[in-house]
Amino acid sequence: MPTASDPYLSALPILLVAAVVTVVTVPLARWCSFRLGAVAEPGGRHIHSQRTGRLGGLAIMAGFLAAMLAFGRGVQDWLQIVVALLAVTGLLAVDDILGLPFWTKLVIQAVCSLLVAGAFAITINSISLPGLAIHLAWAAIPITIIWLMGMQNSINLLDGVDGLAAGVVAIVGGVLYLAAVNRLGVEPRQGGVILLSAAMVGCCLGFLLFNFAPAKIFMGDSGSHLLGMLVGIVTVLGVAKVTVALALFVPVLALALPIGDTAFAIWRRRRQGVGFAHADARHLHHRLLALGLTQRETAVTFYLVTAILGCLGLALFGHRKILAVALGLLVLALGLLLWRVWHRGASAPEPSADPDPAQLDRPRG
Repeated sequence: MPTASDPYLSALPILLVAAVVTVVTVPLARWCSFRLGAVAEPGGRHIHSQRTGRLGGLAIMAGFLAAMLAFGRGVQDWLQIVVALLAVTGLLAVDDILGLPFWTKLVIQAVCSLLVAGAFAITINSISLPGLAIHLAWAAIPITIIWLMGMQNSINLLDGVDGLAAGVVAIVGGVLYLAAVNRLGVEPRQGGVILLSAAMVGCCLGFLLFNFAPAKIFMGDSGSHLLGMLVGIVTVLGVAKVTVALALFVPVLALALPIGDTAFAIWRRRRQGVGFAHADARHLHHRLLALGLTQRETAVTFYLVTAILGCLGLALFGHRKILAVALGLLVLALGLLLWRVWHRGASAPEPSADPDPAQLDRPRG
């Protein structure tokens, strides 16, 4: 368990175990993908150029499980967390193999979220503001379920470009880790949040070795829902253990891009009179691709913006000096990237309201 005396070095083995086990198990996940038929075929409406397995979520889960078995037994509710994540990964792996209807995935999300909030009592019980404490009482369970389902859908919809979801979640995990470190001296139970965050970062970094464009494996719905549920649980634990509203504000700000993109997609599709599951090519990453960015440039742009927003949240949370330098460097890097694209003369028409066949069937990876 990470301690206040040295939370950085004590969390490093957790990150390394998660990363190494993920890297080692990716080839097995690829083998299972082809063996079980969970393969994204190239050509037609797909934008990848070779047959690619989509059971990468199994490798991510293996890395997280190894880290928890090795270091996580001192974390409160560690076994319940592992059970919930195994349920999400296993059930959505069936979707990666069989291609379940969208409503079935919603049911799986709701049941697994109810398992966390109802059976395991991992809930947002109150939100404290300066001079005001809001106790959620009976509303704690439904609000937590909505939050967990929202996180799963946000990461799932974000997962449309090689390396995008894994990289963004790794950065968010780092933000959550630093926020917990800042509170560890006055709230020792933040050690559990530190451990979970370090394991999350390790899994994502290990998977990125194979998933950054051009991807050798996709995480699939099993991986995106696993990471969404994990982010949701870690943020709930952070909120539950810290009595300031900024504990919720930090992850929300860091996740502003996927949360905002998901909210806009829901609003856009309602205006068009189509269902939430109706695919289109108007997500933010589609727009960046349409502007001429490559998949790698699109992913890096998301990384930079997520890191900038995370730094802003952490600065408000108490981290000041070092984040001012980091924020300046990140803004500079984002500016250089955008200048490069502009200087290249990249331009493309605004995506139409109709789905773009080249983007709609981009396998989740």
